[in-house]
This record gives sequence, C-alpha cells and structure tokens, in this order.
Amino acid sequence: MQVSFTSADLLAITQPKEARGTTTETVRGIASLGTAGPGELSFLGNSKYRSEVAATRASVVLLPPDYDGAPRANQLFLLVDNPSVALARLCSRIEQLLWPKPAPGIHSSAQVAPGAKVAASATVGPLCIIEDGAVVGERTHLQGQVFVGRGAQIGDDCWLMPGVILAAECILRNRVRLQPGVVVGSDGFGYEFVGGRHEKTPQVGIVLIEDDVEIGANSTLDRARFSRTVVGEGTKIDNLVQVAHNVTIGRHVILCAQVGICGSTTFGDYAVVGGQAGIGGHLSIGSKAKIGGQAGVNFDVEPGTYVNGTPGIPYMLGQRLHVLHRRLPELFKRVDELEKLQAGR
Repeated sequence: MQVSFTSADLLAITQPKEARGTTTETVRGIASLGTAGPGELSFLGNSKYRSEVAATRASVVLLPPDYDGAPRANQLFLLVDNPSVALARLCSRIEQLLWPKPAPGIHSSAQVAPGAKVAASATVGPLCIIEDGAVVGERTHLQGQVFVGRGAQIGDDCWLMPGVILAAECILRNRVRLQPGVVVGSDGFGYEFVGGRHEKTPQVGIVLIEDDVEIGANSTLDRARFSRTVVGEGTKIDNLVQVAHNVTIGRHVILCAQVGICGSTTFGDYAVVGGQAGIGGHLSIGSKAKIGGQAGVNFDVEPGTYVNGTPGIPYMLGQRLHVLHRRLPELFKRVDELEKLQAGR
C-alpha cells in the first residue's frame, strides 16, 4: 500500500505551532534531509544537521520552533515542539495503514484449549497455541505461532508478534507489545552444587509485565525463583536483552540492545542502560541513573548518577582518566629525562 498525505492531513496529525510556505505535493514517503526529494517529508531531529535544511528538496520539513529560515517555492515548513515526536505520530498513522489488524477471531489452524478464555474482540493468528486456563483480553492481537501457556494472562490491546512465548502463569497487563521471538517466563538460571553435580533449583515464580511495556526481538525474561520478576509501566526493552530471575525493573526504564541483568537486581524509575552493559546480581540501580554502553556494573548505583567503563566508574572521572591516559607517553618521556638529569648530577 502506498501512503499519501495532503498538507491538510499533515497539519491535523502534527498540530504545528506555525506553518511556513505551501506545497501542492502529497507526501508519499519519508527520507533524510540530504536524500529527500519532491513528494517526501523530512525532519530536523538533531541540531548537527541544521545546515542541511536550507538545501533539502523535501516537500515538507518538520522543524523545531526556533528555526528561522524560510522554505523554498512549493515547500512547507511545519514548526513543532519536537520534530522527532511529530514524525513518530505520523509514522503511527502509516503503521496503521500498512499493517492493519485483521478482523477479530481465531484462525482455523490455532489450538485453543477448552478452558482458555479469549475475548470476542481479540485476534488469534495461524498456528497459535493457547493452553488451559489462559486469558486473552479485549482487542489483543496474537500473530502467527504465538504460544500462551497454562494459566497465563494477557490484558487488553496487547500485540504479540510471531514466535512469542508467554509461559505458564505469567502476566501481561494492558497495551504490551512483544516483538518477534520474545520469551517471557523461561526458567531462571539457578543451580546448587551438590555432591559434585549442578543440581537444578526449581523456578516456581512468574513474570509480571505492567502496562505500556514494549520488548524487542529475541529478548528473554526469566521467571522468578519464587514470587515475581517485574517490568514496570512504560519500560522499553531493546532486542536481545536478558533479564534474570527476580529482577525488578521500575517505570519508564530504557534497556538498550544486548544488556544482561543478573538475578534479584532492582532498577528505579527512569533508569537508562546502554547497549551490551552487564549488571551484576542483587544490586540496586537508582532512579534516573545512567549506565554507559558496555559498562560492567558490580556495585549499587546511586539515583541520578552516570557510570561508565569496566568496572564501572563515575562518568566524569572516566573522562578525566581517558584524557590522562592519552598523556602517558609524554609523562614517561618527561620522567626519563628527569632521571637522566638526576643521574648526571
């Protein structure tokens, strides 16, 4: 399906503070400032690309309110509070056009246990399996090959993409989106060394995912050894993230790709963890703390602080050490010269 937005459509969607210029073109695509042409929309989401706005051939450009340039002929500038957010709202409309949810109902190839409860407004796609006692809420959409285990609960307006596994007894609240291959409720990694063997520790807890959480492709969230592994409201988890048993993640936390979190660690609200960072077990990561990419953290992190490196250290200290590290050759040269002067006396 080809998208097509008139200027009036774009004004209604983005609600700009100001519109400069006009265009007769309909928007049929989105491109960067440097590559966009007539019939395409672009945006200034990063100030370092500001110089490219004047030369862009895009028919429509989303710009911050402080941009003072004028559009070309047949070009429309829309000044909005946040161009990236405005673009996201436009893309949400495009997403609805390109990938509409199918009509409610259960596909003929799906297997739904007699004791399961599936809302009449829900959609269950091909080859899905829903076990006894499971609940699927209103307007929730299960795409192909989704597995919902015994007694699992899915709230309203959720979207589980192909290959998702929601294991027994685990709970999704409302408006949860799971990308392809997500596993919720795999066993936690727990063993006791007994008599020269690793003896498995049963993992009998659950995973609870609160409202408005999104989890990226092939991420895994282990069920608790006991009680719950929890992901708080509004948290966003990227692809290939490992969340171990009994971890508690607060509200609106960001976990970037390939983050690994050991068991029983707790995250405060609004924490941010960069890609490939490793977080030890039984730690407390404070609210609004930031952990840099590839950092190794084996200590509690205070609220609002920024740590980086392996082992992790406060960010500004790490920056100073980096500068000093680059000066080491010069420092050693000066020490050698001082030693020669001392020896010659």
